[in-house]
Amino acid sequence: MELGKLKEVKLREVWKHEQYDFSSWLAEEENINTLGKELGLTLIDVETEKFVGGYRCDLVCRDELSGKVVLVENQLEQTNHEHLGKIITYASNMEASVIVWIVESAREEHKSAIEWLNNHTDENVAFFLIEVHAYRIGDSLPAPKFEIIEKPNDFAKQIKKIVQDGSMNESMGHRLEFWNLFNEKLINNKYGLNIRKATTDHWYNFAIGSSKCHISVELVNKKNIIRINMYMADSKEQYDKFLENKDAIEETLGYHLNWDRLNGKKASVIFTTIQGLNFEEKSNYDYLMRESIKRVVDFKKAFKPYLL
Repeated sequence: MELGKLKEVKLREVWKHEQYDFSSWLAEEENINTLGKELGLTLIDVETEKFVGGYRCDLVCRDELSGKVVLVENQLEQTNHEHLGKIITYASNMEASVIVWIVESAREEHKSAIEWLNNHTDENVAFFLIEVHAYRIGDSLPAPKFEIIEKPNDFAKQIKKIVQDGSMNESMGHRLEFWNLFNEKLINNKYGLNIRKATTDHWYNFAIGSSKCHISVELVNKKNIIRINMYMADSKEQYDKFLENKDAIEETLGYHLNWDRLNGKKASVIFTTIQGLNFEEKSNYDYLMRESIKRVVDFKKAFKPYLL
């Protein structure tokens, strides 16, 4: 079999201008979604060239699930002190929670600086240093690739917070362990789902493309089950739309669901369960995690056509 060879392309051959070419390209839905997957976020409400006082930052958006402000600063050259100062200035003025510095190449001192910032800030702030490269195979079109150089150590931050709060209990420890293993499955198997940081919470949320609802994986150890939920925090209209299409949704899934409008409450939920969760007996974790991920993927496919 004859194989091609990857050849790196100079970034300025692909995007001549940082502001007008690269930032505009990155703001396109397909490309911002690719960046979001690298970060473990679902990026929406993208704005380019947003003014911050007398300065102008390249791109600002927010995470769909958490609502956190995400700031992106682009630099199609080697990192320098000026841009490091810019991202801190922009972040402080906009109260950004996630700060992303995209560069052609990262100098060692700036890798260390981003690592230091992540290690000395709380869990509400995250700094990413990302290199962008472009490659060809033969005469193909250049293909961009993001490479994360520095990122927050969420596990370490979570442990640090728990220790400081004195709030770790046995169940929280089991959940933190479960979600870290769950993230490994998501990373290694390329399901196309965004990865979120592991926490001690009993739920793990996935965006579906609407602010009216989201999918969650819920650990209910007392009942030895995992619940996969389509959760609507405050939209009876969205629940009713799904209910109108109940037969089509369940036919796509291949199994029946539990439907609960929760009349008298703001929230509504549609769910299915997986039996066998036991924090003390972990031999079936691989099955539970793979089955949970499969059902999240199934939910996205079945429910998405009926979003309001």
